[in-house]
Amino acid sequence: MSLHSVPNRARLGLGTAQFAEPRGRGGEAEIRAILDTAAPAGVTLVDTSAAYGDAERALGRSWPFPSPFSVITRSVRLSEGLDRLEHRARRSLERLGIARAEGLLVQSAEDLHGPDGPALWARLERLKGEGLFQKIGFSAHAEDDPATLARRYNPDVVQVPVSMLDQRLVADGTLDKLAAQGVEVHLRSVFLKGLLFMDREALPACLTHAGPRLSRIRRMLAESGADPLQAALSFAMDRPEASAVIVGVASAAELRAVIAASYQPAPRLDWAALSLEDRTALDPRQWVSTAA
Repeated sequence: MSLHSVPNRARLGLGTAQFAEPRGRGGEAEIRAILDTAAPAGVTLVDTSAAYGDAERALGRSWPFPSPFSVITRSVRLSEGLDRLEHRARRSLERLGIARAEGLLVQSAEDLHGPDGPALWARLERLKGEGLFQKIGFSAHAEDDPATLARRYNPDVVQVPVSMLDQRLVADGTLDKLAAQGVEVHLRSVFLKGLLFMDREALPACLTHAGPRLSRIRRMLAESGADPLQAALSFAMDRPEASAVIVGVASAAELRAVIAASYQPAPRLDWAALSLEDRTALDPRQWVSTAA
C-alpha cells in the first residue's frame, strides 16, 4: 500500500537537513537506508537546500538507479548576491546528480519583501524557463505574511511551518488563502523540532515557562488514547489545504516509525485545544537567541 493511495491526505516528503550534521548521523550508509525505506512506501518527495551542500553531495551519491525521487531544493540567501544565488541553484543540481528538479524555493521569504525581491523572482523564473526547475516558490515563516507574497509573485509552491502546536496559519486563514490561489502548500516543522516529545527537564532554558502547557497537552493526548507522533502527523496530513508534509528523520528506523504512524486513522481530538500560543516556543529561531 502506498501513501499515495490514502485518500484526501497530503503527500509525505523527506527533509534532509539532518544529513548535513557531523558524520551524517551514520554516514551515507544510513542515508541509503533511509532512501531504501522511503521509496517502497511512496515517500518520494525529497526537500533539500543549497545551504546544505554536504547533504546534497551525499544524496547525489546515494540515489538508487533509476531514482524514483523528486527533489525540491532551496536557494541561498539574497545577501550573497543574485549571481551567486543562481550559481548555487545550478550547483545544487550538479551535487544532487540530477538534470532538473521538481522545485526551487527562495530560502527566506524576507528576501522577497525587500527592494530586490522582483529581481530575485525574475531570476527564479529564468531558471524555470530553462527547464531546470519544474516549479518555483518560497519558504516562509508565519511573520512573513505568505498569502500577501503569494498574491504578489504567483508562486507554484509555498512552504510554511504548521503543526499541531503551531496552528497560527490555520487559524488566521493563511492556508485557505494560499489554497484558494491555487498554490501548492507544503507544511514543514510539523514536529516543531521535537518539542512535543521533549521531557520537561529537557526543554531549552528559554522554554521552561512553556513546560506546564506542554505537559497539559501531552496529558490531553494520553487521556484521549492518542499517540503524540500519530496525532502530530494526522493534524498536518489531514489539512485539506496541504499538498505535502515534510518530515525530517535521522535514521531509517525513525522513518519507519513515521510511515507506520501515517497509516493510522486520525484520532478524534479538539485540535484547537492542543495549540501553543507562546511565540518563543513557536519559533525555534528564538530558542538559541534567547537561551542566554
